[in-house]
Amino acid sequence: MMIGRRMLPAAGAGLLAAPAVHAQARFPNRPLRMIIPFAPGGGTDVQMRALCQAASQHLGQSIVIENRSGSSAILGAIALANDRAADGHLLGQMPSNVFSYPLTTRNAPYDPLRDFTWISQLTGYVFGIAVRADSPFRTLAEFMAHAKEKPGEISYAHTSVGGAPHITTERIAEHYGVQLTAVPFRGGTESPTAVLSGTVTAMVGSGWTEFTRQGQMRALCCWGPRRLASLPDVPTLRELGVDIVQTGSYGFAGPKGLAPEVVATLNEAFHKALNDPTHLAILTAAEMEVEYLGPEEYGASVARNIEVNRAVLGRLGLLAG
Repeated sequence: MMIGRRMLPAAGAGLLAAPAVHAQARFPNRPLRMIIPFAPGGGTDVQMRALCQAASQHLGQSIVIENRSGSSAILGAIALANDRAADGHLLGQMPSNVFSYPLTTRNAPYDPLRDFTWISQLTGYVFGIAVRADSPFRTLAEFMAHAKEKPGEISYAHTSVGGAPHITTERIAEHYGVQLTAVPFRGGTESPTAVLSGTVTAMVGSGWTEFTRQGQMRALCCWGPRRLASLPDVPTLRELGVDIVQTGSYGFAGPKGLAPEVVATLNEAFHKALNDPTHLAILTAAEMEVEYLGPEEYGASVARNIEVNRAVLGRLGLLAG
């Protein structure tokens, strides 16, 4: 049997006098905490609560949700970076902003490659580009043609400098060889309101699907791997010749230095929970998909995303000095 990290000698072998070694407690041995860096009731909160409820059944302990919104959705990451216990009982949902924030901020409070244990990638959002329903732009080609003719005239709303919607839109603009004007908003209803009021030409990222279904907006493209069931006429970027798939994939992590057996236990429980019927129903209603990656693959994906972000932010002159 195991005691701490040592094996007991076989029967008949001599036991050496040594300091007492305490048996490692079974994990988890108390309720876990999951920090969600968004307000209660939002789409991410609803999805993560259902997932954590399902995962708790496999872990044999409850998972307490802590909402810490604001500050570019990095408050959960900061809490993990400062968790000295590092025993797996404190976890955090990790949005894509976590990757880019340190690239744009001097003296960032964490390093995404060194300060976390990446456990599981889970799912992603429905991203795309949408304009007001009466916009003269009926296709992405028309939108980009105007941007090429009049550089900087077309503006778009996004919710975070360096976030996946901002980075991806600039990658699309680079593909077409155009200059767009990025206008950051705080999120929620601000981006749709800006589009509908005519303050900006378009919005990017998520939050446009319901307005499109209601006839208030026109979607020019979606960024996922396939068309949306509810908006089958909206093409994907790949169908339009832009080799980009972006859903702002997110997952969860723990503090650095988690024991491999703790990581394995958490990954297994959440992997099973992804296919819980209640959780799948929430994903289906939001037209989101399971985008599971295990610990090694997730960590590698994070590293790749950081390098893509670094390149785009460097081109835009937004890297912290």
